[in-house]
Amino acid sequence: MNWDQLLSLKRFGDTHKRLRNEQNETRLGFEVDYDRVIFSAAFRSLQDKTQVIPLSKTDFVHTRLTHSLEVSVVGRSLGRIAGEKLLKKHPFLLETHGYKFGDFGAIVAAAALAHDIGNPPFGHSGEKAIGEFFKHGEGKKYKSLLSQKEYQDIIDFEGNANGFKLLTESREGVSGGLRLSYATLGAFMKYPKESIPKKPTTHIAAKKFGFFQSQKEFFNEVAEELGLLLTSKGANIAYSRHPLTYLVEAADDICYTIIDFEDGINLGLISEEYALEYLIKLVKDTINTKKYNSLTIMADRLSYLRALAINTLITDAVSVFLENEEAILAGEFSISLLDRSQYKAQIEDIIQLSVNKIYRSPGVIEKEIAGYKIISDILEVYTGALVRQKEGKPTNYDKLLIETLPDAYRMMEGSIYTVLLNSCCFVASLSDSAAVHIHNKISGKQL
Repeated sequence: MNWDQLLSLKRFGDTHKRLRNEQNETRLGFEVDYDRVIFSAAFRSLQDKTQVIPLSKTDFVHTRLTHSLEVSVVGRSLGRIAGEKLLKKHPFLLETHGYKFGDFGAIVAAAALAHDIGNPPFGHSGEKAIGEFFKHGEGKKYKSLLSQKEYQDIIDFEGNANGFKLLTESREGVSGGLRLSYATLGAFMKYPKESIPKKPTTHIAAKKFGFFQSQKEFFNEVAEELGLLLTSKGANIAYSRHPLTYLVEAADDICYTIIDFEDGINLGLISEEYALEYLIKLVKDTINTKKYNSLTIMADRLSYLRALAINTLITDAVSVFLENEEAILAGEFSISLLDRSQYKAQIEDIIQLSVNKIYRSPGVIEKEIAGYKIISDILEVYTGALVRQKEGKPTNYDKLLIETLPDAYRMMEGSIYTVLLNSCCFVASLSDSAAVHIHNKISGKQL
């Protein structure tokens, strides 16, 4: 892979090449990407979607929206620092094409801002709940109507693939979705493969999948424009990652490692003593002990340690990225940047404590159980209504249900797969509170 191709400014529908040295410096194409994501309806819905604590009533626990904003900030720093070094190593990018280090930051920031845009309500349990409905629940009856890959798309419903669909799908009057630059789409594409085969290798790019069958053609177009390396030929498509995807992933990993930990302390699920014990290992070379001891409020102490820890991990992640640039460009770097970090042991300690004290806390588990039931019930009534409508035999109740759907999810054109995938995507679009509200309605608990 080569950087001048990977930094493509092309957008869906372009008939001419967009050149970096012809860009308006006051409004660069990569910065337009960021703006388009942040003003999208799908991004706004993240304000009421679970990051860690479902349906939290506190005002300091992170939602998907605040998490995404923080990831984009960390991603911008990662991109800018890496970009400055890359331009020195590859001066033709600046001298011939006009790229600047801020371009790398803008691409990573925009992709990071969008990284959770396709996630369902109730956190990762929401993805699992959608898949379980079709694999073991009432939705299993649709298996015979789908191809193997179509069925795999929905039983392993993936927020990353739904995110690509949201960002790129054309609908009447709106061609190419948000029409982001291909460079930003490439950086967003964390798992550049289809749902089958499942985990064909141990390479991190093959851990999950990144597009539904309905987006396969455009996914290929983006990958080919960027010059991503084809790693699987024939019936099953897979590509190497865009190098900047590693920085997007690192931004996400840094934020959820440190900030979920901070949320657990603020909620009282983890004692403050653990913060010093675990975080000090990350910041011992940069902490100002006198300043730390002068902070009398716990939130201020945590904020100070968090800032130092994030900065430490940013510096380390960029170092790993630059040291392994050639392997990354060759598609041969098979793990995340933080898996190669000198602080890997400390990161794993923090994550394990978060798993034990936060992710598996009784309150979180109880709300996730409720989320499973809510999502399953909503899928059952809406998939049934849409399929019967598709078959031309809806009940009166079906017609009423379909009237409550946004126009984009009422479409009957296409196959049963399209109808079922749209049902999944409708549920995924719901905020936590909206899902609870709809469930109360269909259960007759609320008028």
